[in-house]
Amino acid sequence: MTALPDYNAMSDAEFRRTARNFVETNYPDIPRYSLSRLHWDEVKPWYMVLSEHGWICPTWPRKHGGMGLNAGKHLILIEEFERYGAARVNDIGPVMLGPLLLKHGTEAQKAHFLPRILSGEDVWAQGYSEPGAGSDLAAVRCEAVLDGEEWVINGQKTWCTLGMDANWIFILARTDETVKKQAGISFLLVPMDARGVTIRNIENLELEAEFCEVFFDDVRVPADHIVGRINDGWSVAKALLGHERVFIGAPRLSAAALSRLKRIAQRAGAWDDPVFRDRYVALQCDVLDLSDLFETYVDRLRDGREIGADVAMLKIFQSELYQRISELMMQVAEEDAGLRHAPEGDRQLHAAATYLSARPTTIFGGSTEIMRNVLAKAVLELPS
Repeated sequence: MTALPDYNAMSDAEFRRTARNFVETNYPDIPRYSLSRLHWDEVKPWYMVLSEHGWICPTWPRKHGGMGLNAGKHLILIEEFERYGAARVNDIGPVMLGPLLLKHGTEAQKAHFLPRILSGEDVWAQGYSEPGAGSDLAAVRCEAVLDGEEWVINGQKTWCTLGMDANWIFILARTDETVKKQAGISFLLVPMDARGVTIRNIENLELEAEFCEVFFDDVRVPADHIVGRINDGWSVAKALLGHERVFIGAPRLSAAALSRLKRIAQRAGAWDDPVFRDRYVALQCDVLDLSDLFETYVDRLRDGREIGADVAMLKIFQSELYQRISELMMQVAEEDAGLRHAPEGDRQLHAAATYLSARPTTIFGGSTEIMRNVLAKAVLELPS
């Protein structure tokens, strides 16, 4: 692979043209505009194209094999991929674990794991949530006990997105029961083929196996498979969650749903109805407001500032707006709203698929109820 140019030195308009040309020229023969996540065997050709061109890890430093994009350029890249309908790859390694290892990992961990993420040799899953410990991650009960030179892990993780496709998983595990719950957690790396790991698929509302449960029964991993210090996993995880919630709050889902709503309304003959247009314009204004709010957090990332608890506002706004758009979509679609498959085979006209995909957005990445509590306590400083 030849050395990549300094994309940050390009104007935004020039980089947008570059990104648009790249996806239009290189996108393989796999589905576009899919409303559900593609599995590894389906999306691997696109992952490998991105890998071969050095585009699989946009925000990693160039010296570590990334594109070195700042937040503004990264957003342009996301927008152009979304515009073309490019499938989302299995990106937990590039988006979540890689940046975390760059900040908290040992040199040995970086040397081993980062190249394997870049090449697609390792596909990662996230193991945070547990039954009874979803949005409140400090309540995790999955336990890891140090036995000589190995960690022995017992417990369960759930809602692991595309975990059935992964060959590695990072988890939060309780490593000290004697301290307050946030202080006794460690961040561990576990191979999915280790003895004692069991995977069970979970079907989503669209009857697709997008998630899974992972069970750990006396699973042993080397002692050096810990990221950061023992019992300091909560600090590592919080940094990751702040970054995650910025991009969960990106306006792309709501903006794409609004575009689909217009097409469905035109097909149903509702587009010229002034009552519908009034509701549509109100949602359009909300998408613009969301975009402005999102940009404030992108600016923080661009400037290297920390993301505070107030990022919960962004996550709440996006998830609830996406649901409101999908609800109006179902009303406008009328009898087509109940179809299991897309009308005329066009996924852009499938109101039910958008409605179902919008349902869990107020849960994952921190439920709306928990996020409002975070705002009340950490931002508004209201009494408990």
